Amino acid sequence: MMTLVGTAATVVLLRDGEHGIEVLLLERPRHTGTFAGAWVFPGGRVDPEDYDAAGSVPPDLEAEPRNPEKDLPAARIAGVRETVEETGLELAPESLVELSCWVPPLQAPKRLRTWFFLAPAPAGEIRLNPGELIDYAWLRPGDALQLHRTGKMLLVAPTFVTLTLLQRFQDAAAALEHAAGAVPETFSSRLLDGYEPDAVIAWHGDEEYPGEGTGQPGDRHRLVMRGSDWRYERN
Repeated sequence: MMTLVGTAATVVLLRDGEHGIEVLLLERPRHTGTFAGAWVFPGGRVDPEDYDAAGSVPPDLEAEPRNPEKDLPAARIAGVRETVEETGLELAPESLVELSCWVPPLQAPKRLRTWFFLAPAPAGEIRLNPGELIDYAWLRPGDALQLHRTGKMLLVAPTFVTLTLLQRFQDAAAALEHAAGAVPETFSSRLLDGYEPDAVIAWHGDEEYPGEGTGQPGDRHRLVMRGSDWRYERN
């Protein structure tokens, strides 16, 4: 098992389409790189230069764990930088609204704490970063989830859950307003044993979440994955 090795930032770009809220998803190359073949939101690792630009101090990974919110200013800068690099779209750092913070399972080979932000999509033509991305799509959250379930689009767990949560909003303004008025939720992921052939990831509040954060009997906060048939369960 590995400790956290740094921080990353992800930006969920929102716009209003003809039939409701849409998000921008980017396709990774299918045979190489991080999340090979997956459709993801723009984002990437927070670099030391992002801490410099934000006027904050990078974490000492050998020291005691620190409050993740200390990395927020640098993550915001990184989110803007990565969005420009991957899509050509330019954002103002203050337009990013904190949505959630994701911590990978202990078994993950590369553990980056990732801040997710919402942002209104700016005007401009999308120019994909060659080598890193091969396609893009503006989709309603529910349509992207259905494409995943039918095996036509590969998503990863944080993307799947984020899209599930965004389904309830009619337009971008409503999603941004809700996020701005809420405390960003932390998803510290834990893999549960004993559910083969399913894979199950649990978060705080689930009855089987290990240690602090365990819910009451019958409580659910988990993602159940069998092939491409995934279910986000929460009560």
